[in-house]
Amino acid sequence: MAELMLGLPVAKAINERLAPRIEALKAVGTIPKLAIVRVGAREDDLSYERGALKRCAALGIEAEVIEVCADEATTESMVSALEDLNARGDVHGVLMFRPLPKSIDEAAVCAALAPEKDLDCMTPTSLLTTLSGRGAGFAPCTAEAVVELLDFYGVELDGANVTVIGRSLVIGKPVSMMLQARNATVTMCHTHTLDLAAACAASDVVVAAAGHARTVGADAVREGQVVVDVGINWDEATGKLVGDVDFDAAEPNVRAITPVPRGVGSVTTAVLAKHLVEAAERTLS
Repeated sequence: MAELMLGLPVAKAINERLAPRIEALKAVGTIPKLAIVRVGAREDDLSYERGALKRCAALGIEAEVIEVCADEATTESMVSALEDLNARGDVHGVLMFRPLPKSIDEAAVCAALAPEKDLDCMTPTSLLTTLSGRGAGFAPCTAEAVVELLDFYGVELDGANVTVIGRSLVIGKPVSMMLQARNATVTMCHTHTLDLAAACAASDVVVAAAGHARTVGADAVREGQVVVDVGINWDEATGKLVGDVDFDAAEPNVRAITPVPRGVGSVTTAVLAKHLVEAAERTLS
């Protein structure tokens, strides 16, 4: 039976590291504050928002939700909202839920946010920082959560062969660069990769972020392997959330695996809080 790499212990460890840093900030009159910008009320956004607010409350840091009516949101109004947040000294970091409605120029809106307040890599500056390993931006929270989880469970990355399934700017590409920075040899694959199963089975670690349920099956895993499932998909047949990995097929055949839910997602809001605290600390330097 594989070791289950649960996210809750990882998030708890991050919280414990953050606690003294938050107290040090409060001692000099700075309370880290997060602004969440949400257009409409999509259930996946609301679910993440609830988790982020709960995390902030547990850590004793502040959060504010700015909800924009979906019928009233325009490129201009969203840019204006972010520019207002840029100017606010009490707000140290911003999380804006994406994707935005198709009527909005998302690239223009993302570019309006000050990079120093961009906690989830939505600005070009933050993306460059993540891909180059240099600069003041922050990596995407979920991509960093993958690395935090692997570190917590003692997965050796130096020299490891890692297959990343997915090429998005949110997960696939950033996590590939972050793993390479840790001296892993990374193969980037996607749903059009020929013989994807063979590419996965040849690796020490698989990070599945394809966005399609059960992309990784029993033929893609092997004994001794570590599998990190970043996917979140709704399975109509079973009426529950499933990952990009066929958990029941993969789990008996690998050394360690993350479940969905209770895996990577549990770490993401802790990483968001970590970015917020660091953003607040930078204002004092």
